[in-house]
Amino acid sequence: MAEITDKSFLIDLYGVMQKIRLFEEMAEKLYSAGKIPGSLHFYIGEESVATGVTAALKKDDYITSTHRGHGHLVAKGGDLKLMMAELLGRKTGYCKGKGGSMHICDLSLGIMGSNGIVGAGLPIAVGVGCAAQLRGNRQVCVCFFGDGAANRGTFHESINMASIWKLPVIYVCENNMYGISGCTRETMNICDVAERAKAYGIPGTVVEGNDVLEVYKAADEAVKRAREGQGPTLIECKTWRHRGHWQGDPDNYRDPEEHKKWLAKDPITNFAKKIKDEGIASKDELEAIDKKIKKMVDEAVDFANESPWPEEKDLTEDIFV
Repeated sequence: MAEITDKSFLIDLYGVMQKIRLFEEMAEKLYSAGKIPGSLHFYIGEESVATGVTAALKKDDYITSTHRGHGHLVAKGGDLKLMMAELLGRKTGYCKGKGGSMHICDLSLGIMGSNGIVGAGLPIAVGVGCAAQLRGNRQVCVCFFGDGAANRGTFHESINMASIWKLPVIYVCENNMYGISGCTRETMNICDVAERAKAYGIPGTVVEGNDVLEVYKAADEAVKRAREGQGPTLIECKTWRHRGHWQGDPDNYRDPEEHKKWLAKDPITNFAKKIKDEGIASKDELEAIDKKIKKMVDEAVDFANESPWPEEKDLTEDIFV
């Protein structure tokens, strides 16, 4: 476990969260300008979950992601240039411009792919965890999923199998309270998804998902259990998406007062205040980090815009039958 009072560690956490935020805000701008095809599901507001969890991982550990996966990919070390090129449909993108927002992967970084199918990452994580267990190299897999996926059969089947075999998988539920327009208060007869861990005989814990240090501590403990062969853990991170379910969603189903309350719990704003108040970083230091990240994002956009489009012949490449 990294020392949570270490200045460089805390500043790194801030930098990762801000990198996710600025990348997403740029993608939102480009989408609104008609530069990005398809649909986008932004991670804005949930940055502390991906950041806190991946801070507990090693480079050769794995993650499975979701349709709202940009944050996971950035936090695990994804290349902003390749990500942006993929969003813009360019040949230099992670999937050669064919996958788009919801299908980015980088096996060299343990990123097993984001996924447009709700809950599809859950069984993939079982396979990855099983492979890691057979190799015996103490690798772990983090499976990110949302509250909506927690009501699908893949959730129960996957965690049940992982618990029986004591697979090194950490299940991270990003509970932003709404599966599209359906509130979890209306779709579950329990308050916490983590309660379901009891049915599988594994630890289940609920954390403040907008507090990156709380997320990190829970993830670090779960990762240690997994590496020691003690099996999976279910972590539920209570959080909030600042945008609609997808870009273009009118988002008229959420209570404005509840939305206002959660916006005041912005994970980046509050963490920046914390490390400034505690004398860990000055305002000038954080602004310098912001400037550096903004330059990286701008360079990613330039790279994407200067990259070629896929050609007609590329339609029949990378097809397996």
